[in-house]
Amino acid sequence: MLTSKERAELRAQANGLETTLMVGKDGVTQAVIEEADRLLTARELVKGKVLETALMSPREVSDAICEAVGGEGISCVGSKFVIWRFSEKCRQERNQTGRAKRKPVPKSKADPVGKGARARRAAAQKIREQRNQYFREKAIEKAIERDREKQLRNRD
Repeated sequence: MLTSKERAELRAQANGLETTLMVGKDGVTQAVIEEADRLLTARELVKGKVLETALMSPREVSDAICEAVGGEGISCVGSKFVIWRFSEKCRQERNQTGRAKRKPVPKSKADPVGKGARARRAAAQKIREQRNQYFREKAIEKAIERDREKQLRNRD
C-alpha cells in the first residue's frame, strides 16, 4: 500500500508519460492484462486510456487490471488511468546506473530570511545598548554634579 506522498510523486511522474495501454469495446481481456503485466515489468508505471466505445469506466478498468496483475491504481482522470507495480528489473537497472546509490543532496542550514532577521535584531540590540550606556553615563555625571553642588552648599 502506497502512502499519499508516494502516490502524489508517482502521479507527478506519470504526467510526462505517453498513453501506452488502450482498452477498447471488449473491456479488460486476457490480452490487455498480459500487455499491462509486460509494461509494468518493463516500466513500473503505466498510463492507460479507456476508449469511448468501452462499456466500463476508467476506475473499473483500473481496478480490474490492478487486481489481475497485482498493481496499484495511482489515478483516474477523465478517460485515462495510471497503474504502478514494483519491478525488480527496474530496480536492478537503477542500481547499475547508480541512481539508487546517490546520497540525498544536503540542504543548506543557512536561512537567508532568518539570517536577515537575526542581523536586524542584533543591530537593534546594539543601538539599545549604546543608548542605555549614554543615559547611564549622563545619569552618573548628573549625580556627580549634584554631589559637588551639595558639597559646595555645605561649605557655605
